[in-house]
Amino acid sequence: MTELELEVIGGVDTHGATHHAALIDARLGRHLTDRQFPATAAGYRELTVWLRAHGPLLAVGIEGTGSYGAGLARHLAESGITVVEVDRPDRKTRRARGKSDPIDAYAAATAVASGRATGAPKTRTGAVEAIRVLRVARTSAVKARTQTINQIRALLVTAPAALREHLAGSTRPALVRALARARPGTDLADPLTATKTALRHLARRHQDLDQEIAELDAAILPLVRHANPALLAVFGLGPETAGQLLVTAGANPERLTSEAAFAHLCGVAPKPASSGRTQRHRLNRGGDRQANAALYHVVIVRMRHHQPTRDYIERRTREGLSTLEIIRCLKRYIAREVYHALITGLPAQTTPTRTPIPTT
Repeated sequence: MTELELEVIGGVDTHGATHHAALIDARLGRHLTDRQFPATAAGYRELTVWLRAHGPLLAVGIEGTGSYGAGLARHLAESGITVVEVDRPDRKTRRARGKSDPIDAYAAATAVASGRATGAPKTRTGAVEAIRVLRVARTSAVKARTQTINQIRALLVTAPAALREHLAGSTRPALVRALARARPGTDLADPLTATKTALRHLARRHQDLDQEIAELDAAILPLVRHANPALLAVFGLGPETAGQLLVTAGANPERLTSEAAFAHLCGVAPKPASSGRTQRHRLNRGGDRQANAALYHVVIVRMRHHQPTRDYIERRTREGLSTLEIIRCLKRYIAREVYHALITGLPAQTTPTRTPIPTT
């Protein structure tokens, strides 16, 4: 059998401007060749032709399919090539073998050949990808709005007494409206006039951000309904939390092998920490922390408005669990419900039926 007839596996180390690709013998793991390509549409096409020119291509492992490698992963998948998501090597491995683009590219291919890397990357297409990019803008606007109101309150703390007392006790909406309507005058050398001017600008910025967030919410809601209406049927999930969980799972949630895998992805699966006669689990601090926060928000809604959840809390409290432990159990339950809705597209069960292991 000639080298051209060998089955090969590719690996790609991705960067902002260039991608470095490598090929190995799928059977023996022998390094064959490597080459650098520009991270452009033309570069993707050239890389695809190069990968296929050395023999039957079984798969390609790519580092950074959610960032620098997203465009390449999308192009290869559209070309009918199996793409595998590869995590970057840990520090110990990198210290042992060194660091360079060819080394990382060959390592990505080897991870696929050995079976260490098996995960399918998220597909960056369709409504879920649209939700993701819109949520980037929304998250930024929410952070800016929070910063703006904090700046308003900080300025009021040091503002002249007459202005501070006039606005004391105002709710946030009333405060923003009053400051946005203010007529501070033109003498900016006067601290009171300068303070009123700054506060008016901040208040109007707050109003603009309110409008921006409302427009983004109006755009995201129909996309969530289109992507998976069953999620909105889960008690406590709204467009914001459902959108985040859709983004976390991706448009191809079937890549997640089980509801336990989804729980690990969201950081709500307790980790075993047993030794000898001590049997215990500890809190999982990994996973997607934004998804973890979304599940927490759902728990808070249910604790206030969902009677089965309130009954569950009462029972578990009598059994000696703390509020934090109960919240962790509930997040694990909700992850199961969300996974069911993601996979089947049907409303999930909303009442806890079995007792998960609490974390400590």
